[in-house]
Amino acid sequence: MPRSTLRNLERKLTFVPAGHEYNEWHEPRTLHQLMHFYFHPATIHSEHGIADMPVVPRLLFEDATLWNTALKLRMLVENPASGDQPYFEAIGTLLVHELARFNRGAPSVQPRVQGGLAPWQQRIAVIYIEDHLNEPIPLTTLAQLVHLSSPQHFHRSFKQSLGMPPHQYQTNRRMERAKLLLARPSISVTDVGLMVGFGSSNAFATAFRKATGFTPSHYRRSLVP
Repeated sequence: MPRSTLRNLERKLTFVPAGHEYNEWHEPRTLHQLMHFYFHPATIHSEHGIADMPVVPRLLFEDATLWNTALKLRMLVENPASGDQPYFEAIGTLLVHELARFNRGAPSVQPRVQGGLAPWQQRIAVIYIEDHLNEPIPLTTLAQLVHLSSPQHFHRSFKQSLGMPPHQYQTNRRMERAKLLLARPSISVTDVGLMVGFGSSNAFATAFRKATGFTPSHYRRSLVP
């Protein structure tokens, strides 16, 4: 396929069938979050009856049905305690079937979405959160930045647009930054916690373990080949 020239990757999906080579490189001007799902071809073919279906690679496309199902699966991956294994597998199976429907050209069932932040409001909010990860951020501050008078309205709109409340988003970003810092042995675990906004090593260890399943020290050791 030709190289993409898109500048706005918001809510974009890419599908790479088995046997295809995929290369990705980009230099976004704003913060982007990416997640990759892998479905074993043998399992999909045997369990879901799509072995004979010709599959077509698609680069940076949009589909609201696939997006919302992928968002549910992402939330379960990031918060494994929030759902049981059968539900997790059911959402994964649903995503496979929706990919098959999309590939056949079947019309998607578009959910009716109301509210949410405008793209420029999302950019301002996430950039501000990224620049102040190690600080408490009042909802009032974020609401004012995007010209909303009600913090509660901002909270609902942020969750509608990004799939999680502002506080959880900030916590997730703290954990991602902590992972990068833990990869640098010259920085102590205590200092990493302080750098991402935790007042004590115990508080940092508790939050990190809840988010990743590892203590910071165990995660650091897992990086050593």
